[in-house]
Amino acid sequence: MISMIQATFKTFKITVYLIFSAICFVSLIFSGVTLCLIPNLPAVEEIQDIQLQVPLKIFTEDGKLIAEYGEKHRTPINYHEIPTNFVNALISAEDNRFWEHQGVDLIGLARAAFQLATTGSIKSGGSTITMQVAKNYFLSREKTFSRKFNEILLALQIERSLSKEQILELYLNKIYLGHRSYGIAAAARTYYGKPVQELTLAQTAMIAGLPKAPSAYNPIRNPERAIERRNWILDRMLALNYITSTQNVVAKQSPVTAKYHAPKSEIDALYAADIARAEALNMFPDDIYTGGYKIFTSINSTQQAAGLEAIATHLEDYSKRHGYLGPEDSVDITALLNTQDSKTDLQSLTALLKDYRQVNHLIPALVWEVTNDEANLISRNGDLISLPTKQLTWARKYISADKKGPRVRKASDVLASGDIVRVYKDQETDEWRLGQLPKAQAALVAINPKTGAINALQGGFEFYSSKFNRATSARRQAGSAFKPFIYYSALEDGFTAASIVNDAPVVFQDKQLETAWRPENAGGKFYGPTRLRQALYQSRNLISIRIVQTLGIKQTIDTVKKFGFSEQHLPKDLSIALGSAAVTPLELATAYSTIANGGTNITPYLIDHIEDFNGNIVYQNPNTQHATRTNDNSDPSNNKEADKTESSTPFGDHTPSAQSIEITSEKPEIDPRSIYIITDMMKDVIKLGTGRRAKELDRDDIAGKTGTTNDQVDAWFSGFNGDLVTTVWVGFDSPSTLGRNEYGGRAALPIWIDFMKKALPPYESNTKQPEGIVTIRINPTTGHRALPGEKDAIFEIFRSEHVPPPPEEDNARPVLIDQGHPTDVLDELF
Repeated sequence: MISMIQATFKTFKITVYLIFSAICFVSLIFSGVTLCLIPNLPAVEEIQDIQLQVPLKIFTEDGKLIAEYGEKHRTPINYHEIPTNFVNALISAEDNRFWEHQGVDLIGLARAAFQLATTGSIKSGGSTITMQVAKNYFLSREKTFSRKFNEILLALQIERSLSKEQILELYLNKIYLGHRSYGIAAAARTYYGKPVQELTLAQTAMIAGLPKAPSAYNPIRNPERAIERRNWILDRMLALNYITSTQNVVAKQSPVTAKYHAPKSEIDALYAADIARAEALNMFPDDIYTGGYKIFTSINSTQQAAGLEAIATHLEDYSKRHGYLGPEDSVDITALLNTQDSKTDLQSLTALLKDYRQVNHLIPALVWEVTNDEANLISRNGDLISLPTKQLTWARKYISADKKGPRVRKASDVLASGDIVRVYKDQETDEWRLGQLPKAQAALVAINPKTGAINALQGGFEFYSSKFNRATSARRQAGSAFKPFIYYSALEDGFTAASIVNDAPVVFQDKQLETAWRPENAGGKFYGPTRLRQALYQSRNLISIRIVQTLGIKQTIDTVKKFGFSEQHLPKDLSIALGSAAVTPLELATAYSTIANGGTNITPYLIDHIEDFNGNIVYQNPNTQHATRTNDNSDPSNNKEADKTESSTPFGDHTPSAQSIEITSEKPEIDPRSIYIITDMMKDVIKLGTGRRAKELDRDDIAGKTGTTNDQVDAWFSGFNGDLVTTVWVGFDSPSTLGRNEYGGRAALPIWIDFMKKALPPYESNTKQPEGIVTIRINPTTGHRALPGEKDAIFEIFRSEHVPPPPEEDNARPVLIDQGHPTDVLDELF
């Protein structure tokens, strides 16, 4: 008996020794591994200064989101913004002892070790939320023992450095939840289109189930498995007393309401956003898409929306004027129509439209039946549409810009079964209409002439159809929209608004040309001696040419350059008088701004300022820090210091790598008196001349000029008041005629009018007359000072040194060529 006790005791001692030795050995190994791994772990300071990868966001001046750039959709939120239900759901699903452990859950690790020992594979990692933070922020996702050791050590270090709330905040902002969404705020927007604070309990549990396997439990792709995971989490929440039985039952009965919600902008200004993005990339090339930067532009959301609508409306109107271009595509739907299942029919028909996206308000639709009286269609959205023949009468076949096919007498003249077309709802009648994507393009730029802020910029019909920005990069001939700068050159040389120049034929011989150059006015008419004012608002080509002839090419170019035009793009021949200079809409709007503000060059800018992730301003456009002299001397910005403000590029100190703009920022002396006279003459373009359609605005403070190039290839209108300058261009990307009679006054001016209706302030801008301006009565035929009591005399404004002398001393500038007779006929075509 004693020997048995002794033997047992001996065995016990050996066992204890062996266990102690094993513990010491394991401890030694663990300590060695720990000492080896700790130097490679991040410092406490690095843990406390974790930076999330947050996409770049671009906003309007009034804080509306334009665009978001970055591979990861993420909207970081603070812990106090996270609903309690979400915290509880997550802890129930991922780590129910989160509030108790110190970063490592020994029970969970033991369970994982047991699974490894019994199955030979790792079924679960036993990871706590803290360990997942360690893995997500600092470690790889490989399943190795060394990575697991690092994860454990780093989790312990994180728990010592951060509070539980901070750890949860990091986790909930970092985790990947499917559809490029990182963090719960982005997931709530992606799956439910609303903030996380507005999610129901069922929706909260659904998202809380995603971290385990975002693809497997995706409620959009795998709704059945997502419901199973959601219900399991709800049961866990009930077991842990986070919710009541009633809440559990109600939430389980909730249907799956998740669907994909793409990040939505609040205003369509993608052409402007692309410029801002490119410029910011130059400034912050390393982390512009991940650093959480916010760009605040000068874009005014109201004006931008007005510009987009005006361009869309009138490009479609232009397209319809010239006939129906035909269907975008055609498919054989005979087999689908022969099936007996009408529900399957509709689903199958709409499926054929899945690759056609909506463009502006034009929705893709499929024609499935056509009779003589109507066509029946189904839209991409599933709307059943009937188009009677009377609504298709505009859709005569397009043959050329100047020719259409025969009249439409029945619906089958236009549409056929299987056609894929565009439809839209008329806002006034709420009826469906047939539309089409226009082939012509347009651009619009609106600038505040006092500051240079670009209030609106649209570079085409629709950004995703064509990302080429015509507002900044399409260099096209300006036509007669360039003439105000030619006339300013004349005023600077001693001409007056009353000077008489003969509108008569002229022929130029040039050995370099195969034939003689015989420039004409639009319509081919000549009108004889004409006052300069009348010549501008009637857009007389021959008079512009004679002005440049008198001034000389070099003097004309030297004067025109004062408005910011690049000399390399100015022609060195008489064609400059007709607007052969190739300019972008932004350049022309910038030059017109100098007229609108009374003679001060401005540098247009798009970026107002940029903020970093923490809201600190890391870039402030220098143009926004200075006032600019205007033509209203009562304006507080009227000061000499403003003239010293310069910037190296049109958008501040950094030029976009793409869509670069060449506009000089020099500030030469421009006579405000000549500017005042030119502005007054340009007001007559609207009151009496080629821009008369703009009279519908019923304002006395607007001025402008139409422009059309040979064969109506480019159509322009640029106009302004003291608060806003807007330039509109219409044309084809590959230059070709817009069609007979598609002049600036018809193709471009309606866009300008519709835009200005919504963009102009309700009050008229006050333009103070500069010193040195004199108003006298003149004879409208001769341009001379009128005799006392002379009938038909009119008032004209002059610079004081150029006032015509009294009739008995009159030596006014003579007619340059004495040929022809004046007439009151207005060239309405130009």
